[in-house]
Amino acid sequence: MSNEALFEIGLEELPARFISSAENQLREKTKEWLEANRLPFTGITVYSTPRRLAVYIEGLPEKQPDTEEKAKGPAEKIAVNENGEWSKAAIGFSKGQGKTPEDIYFEEVNGTSYAHIDKYIKGEETETILQDYKNVILSLAFPKNMRWGNHSLKFIRPIRWLVALFESTIIPLEIEGVSAGKTTRGHRFLGKTVTIEHPSRYVSALYEQFVAVDRNERKEDIQRQLEQLQQEKNWDIHEDEDLLWEVTDLVEYPTVFSGSFDQSFLKVPDEVLITSMKEHQRYFPVHRDDALLPYFVGVRNGDGEHIDNVAKGNEKVLRARLSDAEFFYEEDLKVSIEQRLEKLEKIVYQEELGTLAEKVGRNEDIALIISDKLAISDSDRANVQRAARISKFDLVTQMVDEFTDLQGIMGEKYARIFGETEEVAVAIREQYLPKQAGGAVPETITGAVLSLADKLDTIVGAIAVGNLPSGSQDPYGLRRQALGVLKIIEDHGFDINITELLDRAVSYYGEKAVGTAAQTELRANVHEFFNARTAYLLKKEDVESDVVEAVLAEGSGNYSLTKEKAHLLSAKRHEDGFRAVQEAFGRTLNMADKAEGAEVDKSLFEKEEELRLYEKHEEVKEAFFKQLEEKEINASLRTLSELAEPIHSFFDNIMVMAEDESVRMNRLALLKNVADTLYVFADFNAIQWKQQN
Repeated sequence: MSNEALFEIGLEELPARFISSAENQLREKTKEWLEANRLPFTGITVYSTPRRLAVYIEGLPEKQPDTEEKAKGPAEKIAVNENGEWSKAAIGFSKGQGKTPEDIYFEEVNGTSYAHIDKYIKGEETETILQDYKNVILSLAFPKNMRWGNHSLKFIRPIRWLVALFESTIIPLEIEGVSAGKTTRGHRFLGKTVTIEHPSRYVSALYEQFVAVDRNERKEDIQRQLEQLQQEKNWDIHEDEDLLWEVTDLVEYPTVFSGSFDQSFLKVPDEVLITSMKEHQRYFPVHRDDALLPYFVGVRNGDGEHIDNVAKGNEKVLRARLSDAEFFYEEDLKVSIEQRLEKLEKIVYQEELGTLAEKVGRNEDIALIISDKLAISDSDRANVQRAARISKFDLVTQMVDEFTDLQGIMGEKYARIFGETEEVAVAIREQYLPKQAGGAVPETITGAVLSLADKLDTIVGAIAVGNLPSGSQDPYGLRRQALGVLKIIEDHGFDINITELLDRAVSYYGEKAVGTAAQTELRANVHEFFNARTAYLLKKEDVESDVVEAVLAEGSGNYSLTKEKAHLLSAKRHEDGFRAVQEAFGRTLNMADKAEGAEVDKSLFEKEEELRLYEKHEEVKEAFFKQLEEKEINASLRTLSELAEPIHSFFDNIMVMAEDESVRMNRLALLKNVADTLYVFADFNAIQWKQQN
């Protein structure tokens, strides 16, 4: 017989940002708990509103399935003594299984005979097992918890009621003095308490009390109402997925309404008005033909009764918000960029890294280094220098102080107003791109260079003062910024070696005595950090871990070339024809580790194979580095592969470890020279080659 169960946790209002995670946890933890308790089921549905979390389980049996298990005990030589009698070990084993020694039989395991007992386990009643579901509820984890009253439990919000049903039977369950029953609560103002007679009635019973418990259905309902309003008013209500989910998690019974604000506010930049509407009031802005209109759309937690009064009340609140924004904007325009820059000298960026003005100075220096490496035009270089110099001026404006998400955006707008070039203004905004994984990167050269400089300084500076991310902890978003650096370089096709850039940034910190880490330690930490980010991106492209290790042996280098090498080697590892090349490279790298120097004296060559390898390497090396410089990765590996035959010939005909020390060291030096060239491409020994015998 198929049965249903329902658990509901009634709470004080949950923060909207925690609801999605809570739903996911409740679903996964319930599934794991049912499986651990050997309770089959056909479906798990999780529900949530600001005042409740619930789980509905379908297809439960009346009891656990009965099972038979084979218990393994001591070896036969231990279970039976020399007189053929049961030992204490055998008697204890059988007693522990609820059996007698007469139930023991022997079976071989890996050539040794062991005592075994078959156990029949009768399934427990499902209703009894469900009483322990309390442990699932208490296992839910939240970023912030609280205590209430004199209770010891820490939970996201105070628990006010519990529903726990198996079919129509109440499951005896209690948490912090709250006992489970059949009664739940409807909408705080429109509904009343309601008795859930059966789990299947949960959704409909609460909807009758103005509570839509299905989160996805609430979202779809809001979307339908927004679309209907758009058609009625001929508006474009730009759908913001994050905002849509947020308002979904703020209401139990959504009703969309609209309001207006004074058209005079439209002189304030759109971004400011939109941010004020979204962040402070959770309103959807309204457009027509991409122009912002003096209207807004909100979502009420309730029905359509007296909706006009609701709109008027919201209009009054928004008017105050927009008046503040208008004041900030007008006041900001009274202070020049140069005056703002002076204020940066008094604001601490990070205690050990100095002021914001010092941060800007480092950004400018690094940006110019990048500009020189890229050999950009003089006009672009001038734009980079100016953009870097004023890049943070908007951080001390009243607008950004009030709306931190507008950093860069207001910088761009104010820069235009104060007469900066378009390239400089855009770069001030683009320095913060990409803002998330997969986000847009700067489109302009000036913005890309400034973004690279800002991110590199932030990363190296944070690591210099000991803020290296660990585990899941990355409070400064350094991993995201490192991925942003690599993405910008790749998307713009910048011919730039990230390893060299990092070394320059590290040495800059050493020259300025910034931070507390020793320069060698800082360099090691920075490179390890960036290698890990590069490895992360390569693995996302299905490059095997050993290939990633091979191409990163000498650092991240030019990311685009590193990625191309990785994909090439990933393919080569499966080619039988590459086996001889791989073996030659491996023999060279292994033996080269014994070399103490790289100075080769041709006069010490005793055999033709030494001279042949030496001359072939000189020939190959010149062509190889030229091809690398021209980004011809496939050709460069083919050129390296020409060393395979003379390498094999060398090892087949020459005793490397000759008795004569000078001859021995000279041969090792020759191999080290070859190995050094191979390492420029990759550490071939790191790769687990896949050719078949």
